[in-house]
Amino acid sequence: MKPQILCISFSDINADSRVLRQIKVLAEFGDVTTLAYGDRPSGAVDHLEVDTSLPSLPQTPLGVLGLALRLHKVVELSAPAVKQALALATGKTFDLIVANEARALPLAHHLASQSALKTPVWGDMHEWAPEERAHILPWRLLVKPYMTHVCQTYIPLTDAVSAVNGSIGRLYDSRFGGSSRVVRNAAPFQVLAPSPMQPGVIRLAHSGAAVPGRNLEGMIQAAIDLGDGYTLDLYLVKARDGGKYWERLRELAAGNSRIRFHDAVAPTELAATLNQYDVGIFSLPPMTTNHQLMLPNKFFDFVQARLAIVFSPSPETSTLIEGHSLGRIAADYSTQALVDAVKSMSRDDIQTFKENSHKSAQALSSVEDEDVERSILQSLLYPATAE
Repeated sequence: MKPQILCISFSDINADSRVLRQIKVLAEFGDVTTLAYGDRPSGAVDHLEVDTSLPSLPQTPLGVLGLALRLHKVVELSAPAVKQALALATGKTFDLIVANEARALPLAHHLASQSALKTPVWGDMHEWAPEERAHILPWRLLVKPYMTHVCQTYIPLTDAVSAVNGSIGRLYDSRFGGSSRVVRNAAPFQVLAPSPMQPGVIRLAHSGAAVPGRNLEGMIQAAIDLGDGYTLDLYLVKARDGGKYWERLRELAAGNSRIRFHDAVAPTELAATLNQYDVGIFSLPPMTTNHQLMLPNKFFDFVQARLAIVFSPSPETSTLIEGHSLGRIAADYSTQALVDAVKSMSRDDIQTFKENSHKSAQALSSVEDEDVERSILQSLLYPATAE
Protein backbone atom coordinates (compact mmCIF):
# COMPACT_ATOMS: atom_id res chain seq x y z
CA MET A 1 0.00 0.00 0.00
CA LYS A 2 1.29 3.43 -0.92
CA PRO A 3 2.07 5.94 1.84
CA GLN A 4 -0.83 8.24 2.59
CA ILE A 5 0.20 11.92 2.46
CA LEU A 6 -1.86 14.90 3.61
CA CYS A 7 -1.03 18.26 2.03
CA ILE A 8 -2.51 21.25 3.90
CA SER A 9 -2.61 24.69 2.28
CA PHE A 10 -4.92 27.53 3.22
CA SER A 11 -4.78 28.92 -0.29
CA ASP A 12 -6.80 28.58 -3.48
CA ILE A 13 -4.81 25.50 -4.29
CA ASN A 14 -5.31 25.55 -8.07
CA ALA A 15 -3.88 29.07 -8.23
CA ASP A 16 -0.95 28.27 -5.92
CA SER A 17 1.84 27.27 -8.28
CA ARG A 18 4.26 26.41 -5.46
CA VAL A 19 1.85 23.95 -3.86
CA LEU A 20 0.86 22.48 -7.23
CA ARG A 21 4.52 21.73 -7.96
CA GLN A 22 4.84 20.25 -4.47
CA ILE A 23 1.86 17.94 -5.04
CA LYS A 24 3.46 16.64 -8.24
CA VAL A 25 6.50 15.48 -6.24
CA LEU A 26 4.40 14.19 -3.33
CA ALA A 27 2.46 12.01 -5.78
CA GLU A 28 5.71 10.23 -6.70
CA PHE A 29 5.89 8.94 -3.11
CA GLY A 30 2.31 8.13 -2.24
CA ASP A 31 -1.41 8.87 -2.44
CA VAL A 32 -1.97 12.58 -1.80
CA THR A 33 -4.98 14.02 -0.02
CA THR A 34 -5.21 17.80 -0.26
CA LEU A 35 -6.86 20.00 2.38
CA ALA A 36 -7.36 23.48 0.95
CA TYR A 37 -9.64 26.03 -0.62
CA GLY A 38 -10.82 25.26 -4.16
CA ASP A 39 -11.42 22.11 -6.19
CA ARG A 40 -9.32 18.96 -6.12
CA PRO A 41 -6.03 19.66 -7.91
CA SER A 42 -4.34 17.38 -10.38
CA GLY A 43 -2.20 14.78 -8.62
CA ALA A 44 -4.43 14.42 -5.56
CA VAL A 45 -6.38 11.18 -5.13
CA ASP A 46 -8.65 12.77 -2.53
CA HIS A 47 -9.52 16.34 -1.61
CA LEU A 48 -10.96 17.90 1.53
CA GLU A 49 -12.36 21.24 0.41
CA VAL A 50 -12.45 24.17 2.80
CA ASP A 51 -15.14 26.80 2.26
CA THR A 52 -13.46 29.79 0.58
CA SER A 53 -15.51 32.22 2.69
CA LEU A 54 -13.84 31.03 5.90
CA PRO A 55 -10.71 32.90 7.06
CA SER A 56 -7.64 30.88 8.02
CA LEU A 57 -6.77 33.20 10.91
CA PRO A 58 -8.84 33.71 14.10
CA GLN A 59 -10.77 36.72 12.78
CA THR A 60 -13.95 36.11 14.78
CA PRO A 61 -14.72 38.46 17.70
CA LEU A 62 -13.55 35.82 20.19
CA GLY A 63 -10.52 35.05 18.08
CA VAL A 64 -9.48 38.69 17.85
CA LEU A 65 -9.93 39.01 21.61
CA GLY A 66 -7.72 35.98 22.08
CA LEU A 67 -5.05 37.51 19.85
CA ALA A 68 -5.26 40.81 21.72
CA LEU A 69 -4.89 39.03 25.09
CA ARG A 70 -2.01 36.91 23.70
CA LEU A 71 -3.95 33.70 24.38
CA HIS A 72 -2.16 32.17 21.45
CA LYS A 73 -2.42 28.54 22.51
CA VAL A 74 -6.17 28.95 22.90
CA VAL A 75 -6.72 30.32 19.37
CA GLU A 76 -4.45 27.93 17.46
CA LEU A 77 -7.34 25.82 16.16
CA SER A 78 -10.08 28.46 16.40
CA ALA A 79 -9.92 30.10 12.96
CA PRO A 80 -13.09 29.21 10.99
CA ALA A 81 -11.19 27.55 8.14
CA VAL A 82 -8.98 25.61 10.57
CA LYS A 83 -12.01 24.36 12.51
CA GLN A 84 -13.61 23.11 9.31
CA ALA A 85 -10.33 21.56 8.15
CA LEU A 86 -9.98 19.77 11.48
CA ALA A 87 -13.49 18.34 11.17
CA LEU A 88 -12.79 17.17 7.60
CA ALA A 89 -9.50 15.45 8.48
CA THR A 90 -10.31 13.99 11.89
CA GLY A 91 -10.49 10.20 11.81
CA LYS A 92 -8.24 9.86 8.76
CA THR A 93 -4.73 8.48 9.09
CA PHE A 94 -1.65 9.58 7.20
CA ASP A 95 1.99 8.57 6.96
CA LEU A 96 3.13 12.16 6.37
CA ILE A 97 1.58 15.60 6.78
CA VAL A 98 2.80 18.62 4.82
CA ALA A 99 1.93 22.03 6.28
CA ASN A 100 2.21 24.89 3.83
CA GLU A 101 2.96 28.12 5.71
CA ALA A 102 3.05 28.67 9.45
CA ARG A 103 -0.69 29.05 9.84
CA ALA A 104 -1.08 25.34 8.96
CA LEU A 105 1.45 24.09 11.53
CA PRO A 106 -0.81 23.84 14.62
CA LEU A 107 -3.39 21.84 12.65
CA ALA A 108 -0.72 19.61 11.11
CA HIS A 109 0.81 18.78 14.50
CA HIS A 110 -2.59 18.24 16.09
CA LEU A 111 -3.51 15.72 13.37
CA ALA A 112 -0.07 14.12 13.55
CA SER A 113 -0.44 13.52 17.27
CA GLN A 114 -3.65 11.54 16.77
CA SER A 115 -1.87 8.52 15.29
CA ALA A 116 -0.41 5.78 17.46
CA LEU A 117 3.04 6.59 16.12
CA LYS A 118 3.36 10.33 15.65
CA THR A 119 3.14 11.15 11.97
CA PRO A 120 6.10 13.17 10.65
CA VAL A 121 5.41 16.76 9.62
CA TRP A 122 7.14 18.71 6.87
CA GLY A 123 6.65 22.46 7.31
CA ASP A 124 7.09 24.28 4.02
CA MET A 125 7.17 27.75 5.44
CA HIS A 126 7.36 29.58 2.11
CA GLU A 127 8.27 33.10 3.27
CA TRP A 128 9.00 34.72 6.66
CA ALA A 129 5.75 34.09 8.54
CA PRO A 130 5.99 36.65 11.39
CA GLU A 131 6.03 39.56 8.94
CA GLU A 132 3.84 38.30 6.11
CA ARG A 133 1.75 41.48 6.20
CA ALA A 134 3.51 43.48 8.88
CA HIS A 135 3.05 46.70 6.88
CA ILE A 136 -0.62 46.56 7.95
CA LEU A 137 -1.11 47.81 11.52
CA PRO A 138 -3.69 45.23 12.75
CA TRP A 139 -1.48 42.41 11.45
CA ARG A 140 1.58 43.87 13.15
CA LEU A 141 -0.21 44.30 16.48
CA LEU A 142 -2.29 41.12 16.55
CA VAL A 143 -1.08 38.53 14.05
CA LYS A 144 2.70 38.98 14.14
CA PRO A 145 2.91 37.91 17.83
CA TYR A 146 0.69 34.93 17.05
CA MET A 147 2.79 33.86 14.07
CA THR A 148 5.91 34.22 16.21
CA HIS A 149 4.29 31.97 18.84
CA VAL A 150 3.42 29.37 16.19
CA CYS A 151 6.98 29.33 14.87
CA GLN A 152 8.54 29.19 18.34
CA THR A 153 6.22 26.39 19.41
CA TYR A 154 6.07 24.17 16.34
CA ILE A 155 9.20 24.60 14.23
CA PRO A 156 11.33 22.78 16.84
CA LEU A 157 8.80 19.93 16.67
CA THR A 158 8.68 19.82 12.87
CA ASP A 159 10.62 17.02 11.22
CA ALA A 160 11.65 18.99 8.11
CA VAL A 161 11.45 22.71 7.38
CA SER A 162 11.88 24.48 4.05
CA ALA A 163 11.75 28.10 2.88
CA VAL A 164 11.85 29.97 -0.42
CA ASN A 165 15.48 31.08 -0.25
CA GLY A 166 18.62 30.92 1.85
CA SER A 167 18.17 34.35 3.42
CA ILE A 168 14.74 33.49 4.83
CA GLY A 169 15.83 29.96 5.74
CA ARG A 170 18.67 31.35 7.82
CA LEU A 171 16.19 33.62 9.63
CA TYR A 172 14.11 30.61 10.64
CA ASP A 173 17.20 28.73 11.78
CA SER A 174 18.59 31.59 13.85
CA ARG A 175 15.28 32.60 15.45
CA PHE A 176 13.59 29.25 15.96
CA GLY A 177 16.25 26.57 15.62
CA GLY A 178 16.52 23.72 13.18
CA SER A 179 18.18 23.38 9.82
CA SER A 180 15.92 24.49 6.99
CA ARG A 181 16.25 23.48 3.35
CA VAL A 182 15.78 25.80 0.38
CA VAL A 183 12.91 25.10 -2.02
CA ARG A 184 12.65 28.08 -4.33
CA ASN A 185 9.53 29.20 -6.19
CA ALA A 186 11.18 28.17 -9.43
CA ALA A 187 8.90 27.19 -12.31
CA PRO A 188 9.26 23.98 -14.31
CA PHE A 189 11.52 24.15 -17.35
CA GLN A 190 9.63 25.26 -20.45
CA VAL A 191 10.62 24.42 -24.01
CA LEU A 192 10.45 27.97 -25.37
CA ALA A 193 12.69 30.40 -27.22
CA PRO A 194 12.92 34.19 -26.90
CA SER A 195 10.27 35.91 -28.99
CA PRO A 196 11.53 38.36 -31.63
CA MET A 197 11.45 42.05 -30.81
CA GLN A 198 8.69 44.01 -32.54
CA PRO A 199 9.48 47.23 -34.45
CA GLY A 200 8.86 50.47 -32.58
CA VAL A 201 7.75 49.02 -29.25
CA ILE A 202 9.22 47.44 -26.12
CA ARG A 203 6.65 45.19 -24.51
CA LEU A 204 6.69 45.09 -20.69
CA ALA A 205 4.82 42.49 -18.66
CA HIS A 206 3.99 41.81 -15.02
CA SER A 207 2.20 38.86 -13.43
CA GLY A 208 1.10 38.26 -9.86
CA ALA A 209 -1.68 38.89 -7.39
CA ALA A 210 -3.89 41.99 -7.45
CA VAL A 211 -3.54 42.72 -3.74
CA PRO A 212 -2.56 45.97 -1.99
CA GLY A 213 1.05 46.32 -0.95
CA ARG A 214 2.59 44.95 -4.18
CA ASN A 215 3.33 48.42 -5.63
CA LEU A 216 1.20 47.77 -8.70
CA GLU A 217 0.33 51.47 -8.73
CA GLY A 218 4.02 52.31 -9.08
CA MET A 219 4.49 49.94 -12.01
CA ILE A 220 1.43 51.35 -13.77
CA GLN A 221 2.74 54.88 -13.23
CA ALA A 222 6.13 53.83 -14.60
CA ALA A 223 4.47 52.57 -17.79
CA ILE A 224 2.64 55.89 -18.11
CA ASP A 225 5.88 57.83 -17.57
CA LEU A 226 7.82 55.74 -20.08
CA GLY A 227 5.61 57.15 -22.81
CA ASP A 228 5.23 56.07 -26.41
CA GLY A 229 7.26 53.08 -27.49
CA TYR A 230 6.49 51.07 -24.35
CA THR A 231 3.47 48.95 -23.43
CA LEU A 232 2.61 47.15 -20.18
CA ASP A 233 0.47 44.02 -20.02
CA LEU A 234 -0.70 42.85 -16.58
CA TYR A 235 -1.78 39.31 -15.75
CA LEU A 236 -3.20 39.57 -12.24
CA VAL A 237 -4.95 37.06 -10.01
CA LYS A 238 -7.90 38.82 -8.40
CA ALA A 239 -7.90 38.91 -4.60
CA ARG A 240 -10.68 37.55 -2.41
CA ASP A 241 -12.31 41.01 -2.44
CA GLY A 242 -14.45 40.26 -5.47
CA GLY A 243 -11.97 42.01 -7.74
CA LYS A 244 -12.48 45.47 -6.22
CA TYR A 245 -8.78 46.28 -6.00
CA TRP A 246 -8.23 44.95 -9.54
CA GLU A 247 -10.93 47.35 -10.75
CA ARG A 248 -9.27 50.27 -8.93
CA LEU A 249 -6.03 49.50 -10.75
CA ARG A 250 -7.85 49.50 -14.06
CA GLU A 251 -9.30 52.89 -13.21
CA LEU A 252 -5.80 54.16 -12.46
CA ALA A 253 -4.72 53.22 -15.97
CA ALA A 254 -7.99 54.25 -17.62
CA GLY A 255 -7.60 56.00 -20.93
CA ASN A 256 -4.08 54.75 -21.55
CA SER A 257 -4.18 52.31 -24.44
CA ARG A 258 -0.58 51.21 -23.76
CA ILE A 259 -1.59 49.51 -20.48
CA ARG A 260 -3.67 46.37 -20.81
CA PHE A 261 -5.25 44.16 -18.16
CA HIS A 262 -5.78 40.45 -18.79
CA ASP A 263 -7.45 37.67 -16.91
CA ALA A 264 -5.04 35.53 -14.93
CA VAL A 265 -3.85 32.37 -16.66
CA ALA A 266 -3.14 28.99 -15.10
CA PRO A 267 0.39 28.59 -13.70
CA THR A 268 1.12 25.94 -16.33
CA GLU A 269 0.26 28.41 -19.11
CA LEU A 270 1.95 31.50 -17.71
CA ALA A 271 5.43 31.19 -19.25
CA ALA A 272 4.04 30.55 -22.73
CA THR A 273 1.67 33.51 -22.33
CA LEU A 274 4.45 35.87 -21.18
CA ASN A 275 6.78 34.68 -23.91
CA GLN A 276 5.28 37.18 -26.37
CA TYR A 277 6.73 40.10 -24.35
CA ASP A 278 10.23 41.54 -23.93
CA VAL A 279 10.77 42.63 -20.31
CA GLY A 280 9.34 41.37 -17.02
CA ILE A 281 9.19 44.14 -14.41
CA PHE A 282 8.74 44.24 -10.64
CA SER A 283 9.49 46.94 -8.10
CA LEU A 284 8.62 46.46 -4.44
CA PRO A 285 9.57 48.85 -1.63
CA PRO A 286 10.94 46.86 1.36
CA MET A 287 8.10 47.43 3.81
CA THR A 288 8.59 43.98 5.39
CA THR A 289 11.35 41.42 5.76
CA ASN A 290 9.75 39.36 3.00
CA HIS A 291 9.92 42.35 0.68
CA GLN A 292 13.57 42.95 1.57
CA LEU A 293 14.53 39.32 0.94
CA MET A 294 12.16 38.55 -1.92
CA LEU A 295 12.72 35.81 -4.46
CA PRO A 296 9.20 35.60 -5.91
CA ASN A 297 7.82 33.07 -8.34
CA LYS A 298 7.39 35.79 -10.97
CA PHE A 299 11.18 36.05 -11.25
CA PHE A 300 11.35 32.41 -12.33
CA ASP A 301 8.26 32.79 -14.53
CA PHE A 302 10.00 35.62 -16.38
CA VAL A 303 13.09 33.46 -16.91
CA GLN A 304 11.05 30.57 -18.28
CA ALA A 305 9.24 33.05 -20.55
CA ARG A 306 12.69 34.10 -21.84
CA LEU A 307 12.26 37.75 -20.89
CA ALA A 308 14.74 40.41 -19.91
CA ILE A 309 14.21 41.28 -16.23
CA VAL A 310 14.07 44.60 -14.37
CA PHE A 311 13.64 44.37 -10.59
CA SER A 312 14.08 46.69 -7.65
CA PRO A 313 17.11 45.82 -5.49
CA SER A 314 17.00 42.74 -3.25
CA PRO A 315 19.87 40.46 -2.19
CA GLU A 316 18.39 37.27 -3.65
CA THR A 317 17.08 38.59 -6.98
CA SER A 318 19.99 40.97 -7.57
CA THR A 319 22.49 38.13 -7.18
CA LEU A 320 20.70 36.07 -9.83
CA ILE A 321 20.15 38.97 -12.24
CA GLU A 322 23.81 39.93 -12.09
CA GLY A 323 25.12 36.37 -12.01
CA HIS A 324 23.20 35.32 -15.12
CA SER A 325 23.20 38.77 -16.81
CA LEU A 326 19.43 38.79 -17.13
CA GLY A 327 18.65 42.51 -17.10
CA ARG A 328 18.84 45.59 -14.91
CA ILE A 329 18.49 46.31 -11.20
CA ALA A 330 16.76 49.61 -10.41
CA ALA A 331 18.78 52.07 -8.32
CA ASP A 332 16.05 52.17 -5.66
CA TYR A 333 12.35 51.46 -5.16
CA SER A 334 10.94 54.63 -6.73
CA THR A 335 8.86 54.82 -9.88
CA GLN A 336 11.55 57.00 -11.46
CA ALA A 337 14.24 54.42 -10.75
CA LEU A 338 12.14 51.77 -12.47
CA VAL A 339 11.65 54.07 -15.47
CA ASP A 340 15.38 54.82 -15.61
CA ALA A 341 16.32 51.13 -15.41
CA VAL A 342 13.98 50.22 -18.28
CA LYS A 343 15.19 53.15 -20.40
CA SER A 344 18.83 52.23 -19.76
CA MET A 345 18.39 49.13 -21.94
CA SER A 346 18.76 49.45 -25.68
CA ARG A 347 16.84 47.12 -27.95
CA ASP A 348 20.06 45.15 -28.46
CA ASP A 349 20.53 44.94 -24.66
CA ILE A 350 17.02 43.56 -24.26
CA GLN A 351 17.55 40.96 -26.95
CA THR A 352 20.80 39.89 -25.28
CA PHE A 353 19.12 39.62 -21.88
CA LYS A 354 16.32 37.54 -23.41
CA GLU A 355 18.93 35.21 -24.88
CA ASN A 356 20.63 34.99 -21.46
CA SER A 357 17.31 34.01 -19.86
CA HIS A 358 17.11 31.28 -22.49
CA LYS A 359 20.60 30.04 -21.61
CA SER A 360 19.77 30.10 -17.86
CA ALA A 361 16.31 28.56 -18.06
CA GLN A 362 17.41 25.04 -17.17
CA ALA A 363 19.59 26.12 -14.22
CA LEU A 364 16.83 28.39 -12.89
CA SER A 365 14.04 25.83 -13.29
CA SER A 366 12.38 23.77 -10.57
CA VAL A 367 14.55 20.68 -11.22
CA GLU A 368 16.93 21.45 -8.34
CA ASP A 369 14.09 22.26 -5.96
CA GLU A 370 12.21 19.08 -6.79
CA ASP A 371 15.34 17.12 -5.91
CA VAL A 372 15.43 18.84 -2.51
CA GLU A 373 11.77 17.91 -1.97
CA ARG A 374 12.50 14.29 -2.91
CA SER A 375 15.35 14.23 -0.41
CA ILE A 376 13.03 15.52 2.33
CA LEU A 377 10.35 12.97 1.47
CA GLN A 378 12.83 10.10 1.36
CA SER A 379 14.15 11.03 4.81
CA LEU A 380 10.67 11.28 6.34
CA LEU A 381 8.98 8.30 4.73
CA TYR A 382 11.95 5.94 4.52
CA PRO A 383 14.40 7.13 7.20
CA ALA A 384 16.29 3.82 7.30
CA THR A 385 17.24 4.08 3.62
CA ALA A 386 17.71 7.87 3.35
CA GLU A 387 21.21 8.99 2.63
